[in-house]
Amino acid sequence: MTAARDSSPGLISVPLVGLDEDLGATSADVIRVLADRVAASGRAASGESLAADAIKREASVGTGVPGGIAIPHARSASVTEPTLAMSRLARKVPFGAPDGDADLVFMIAVPEGADKDHLTVLSTLARALIRDDFTAALRAAKTQQEIVDLVDREVTGEVADAGVTGAPRASNPAASATAPAAGRKVIVGVTACPTGIAHTYMAADALVAAAQRAGAEMHVETQGSSQVEPLDPALIARADAVVFAVDVDVRDRSRFAGKPLVSGPVKRGVDEPDAMIAEALRAAEDPNAARVSGSAAEAGTSTASNEHFGQSLKRWLLTGVSYMIPFVAGGGLLIALGFLLAGYGIALTHGDSGQNNAVYTLTNYTLLNLPPEGLAYYLGAAAFQIGGISLGFLVAALAGYIAYAMADRPGIAPGFVAGSIAVFMNAGFLGGLVGGLIAGAAAYWIGRIPVWRWLRGLMPVVIIPLFASIIASGLLLLVLGGPIAWLMTQLTAWLNSLNGASAVLLGIILGLMMAFDLGGPVNKVAYAFAVAGLGAGSASNVVPFEIMAAVMAAGMVPPLALALASTVLYRKGFTKPERENGKAAWLLGASFISEGAIPFAAADPLRVIPASMIGAAVTGAISMGAGVTSRAPHGGIFVFFAIGNIGMFIVAILAGMVVSALVLVGLKKWVRRAPAADAVAAEQAAVAGETVGQRAPVAA
Repeated sequence: MTAARDSSPGLISVPLVGLDEDLGATSADVIRVLADRVAASGRAASGESLAADAIKREASVGTGVPGGIAIPHARSASVTEPTLAMSRLARKVPFGAPDGDADLVFMIAVPEGADKDHLTVLSTLARALIRDDFTAALRAAKTQQEIVDLVDREVTGEVADAGVTGAPRASNPAASATAPAAGRKVIVGVTACPTGIAHTYMAADALVAAAQRAGAEMHVETQGSSQVEPLDPALIARADAVVFAVDVDVRDRSRFAGKPLVSGPVKRGVDEPDAMIAEALRAAEDPNAARVSGSAAEAGTSTASNEHFGQSLKRWLLTGVSYMIPFVAGGGLLIALGFLLAGYGIALTHGDSGQNNAVYTLTNYTLLNLPPEGLAYYLGAAAFQIGGISLGFLVAALAGYIAYAMADRPGIAPGFVAGSIAVFMNAGFLGGLVGGLIAGAAAYWIGRIPVWRWLRGLMPVVIIPLFASIIASGLLLLVLGGPIAWLMTQLTAWLNSLNGASAVLLGIILGLMMAFDLGGPVNKVAYAFAVAGLGAGSASNVVPFEIMAAVMAAGMVPPLALALASTVLYRKGFTKPERENGKAAWLLGASFISEGAIPFAAADPLRVIPASMIGAAVTGAISMGAGVTSRAPHGGIFVFFAIGNIGMFIVAILAGMVVSALVLVGLKKWVRRAPAADAVAAEQAAVAGETVGQRAPVAA
């Protein structure tokens, strides 16, 4: 039944507010209840989907901020309009703030295509929550309507508590080029978070306030969801230091070249603004301090300046993989569609022409002069050819964006060239990895070379790409390409030799990796290994297709197993929100979206993850042992036409799903969680199946 639409015109209304209530012991418990409120108001199509998105966001970095405040937030396809839901908790809940648990929780739910005006309003509220006067008023409110009125007045700029001022707003960058007071240091900065709704603006205000306390002048560019106002170049030129409090790439960071740099995650800007400002002031006086170079020193995505090399390497490689995957996903699915329409013979050589059937068909026929096989065959040839060309960018894109992660935009061209040389040398994806790392390192170090002012403008567009390409591609072409190509040949031969126990062992390893962190780095490594091999697959070399099938099948197991356990086998072992999440997990699992298991893993990782890994390992072993193949890199059961031995593919998934679900049920029954306040026990003990924590009635 569709929820009744909340007729209130504002972002928040009385039914979305709860006062002095117990919503459970964990942040996930609170998020689920608030998400259900948003759905009940008719502002979201699915409370489970919204909760899953918000919990996934929470798992990446806690949304608690100093002062007992938490602002869980998410962009979600299920949200129909920007909405706020709020709870003042009777029992505080940890949200990751450094000074303790939260008793004021505002959940911000935003549609994926929210307009700028709404996002500006939401960011205004988020930054107001770090002001003592505003939070004190929220805690003193007697009714839900008072909360609604407070929020409405704040977001429309009408809160005026005489004599009380909170943290100053981040300065307007466009108007900030005036000279600073004598003797005051000038600091400029950028704040940005993945969603660009809350932490971006809260960090900006916290840093400005901290700078004022330290006797410095601070100007911040907020690269959030609202319109970005770039810092005045004249202001950047006279700045003494730069602070980056960011979780994503800084846009045009080369503007800050040569400035002393302090960087860290955006949450540090909220939690420790005084420490970041103190570090910036010290860096301004230290000639040996880390600095921003023309090629984006402290490279790529935001990272603390003390990041270890291993962490940096992982970030560079995963950046390359994340940019590569769209080429592979689109190309692989088009190839699979080509096989569906034209049959597997479309990939074979046509007679003595030296062309495959797809190229021969497209060369000799048109839509007005169809081949004898008909329209479907012709369209299949087109899909196959487009997919093959798309897949051909795999190695170049991998190398290009590894170099981009290391050296920002000047690294892209050298990386793409190095990746193309790796393909030319038959060095495959290993050559692309090596070429991307060399290109990125070369671009980074060339960008650090001091040059005359008149030459600086040519560095990122001419000098760095030219010499980094010569270094990286030259090394691959003349020195490294041959050995790497030999290694790739040996690896291919070894994979082709896999059969029986060795193939099963590989399937087990891939299955364990896919379920270990459900979309995290380990999962991505296994997936990247599979998709990187697709380009080498052929009718005579099906092992890459077998690896892809094992990875996809294993990745489908965790959400499907949790759906089975929570909705069929052991309903009483799961809370109501978890049972609702389980319903959605059926479709997510069938689509190969492993993240459908994240809400369960976030709430109970020590039982969910081991159970998921066992089932996924079973699936990987069966899939590899049975020789199941997949020519598509994604899609789950919905790309059945690209699956070879579809019967055993389904058997492998069902076997892993059942094993994983049974193991989880056993762990739920006989291995209790350590915390005393177990949400399931509370739900089972509640009168008439209701609890204040999970399904608190909302006051009218």
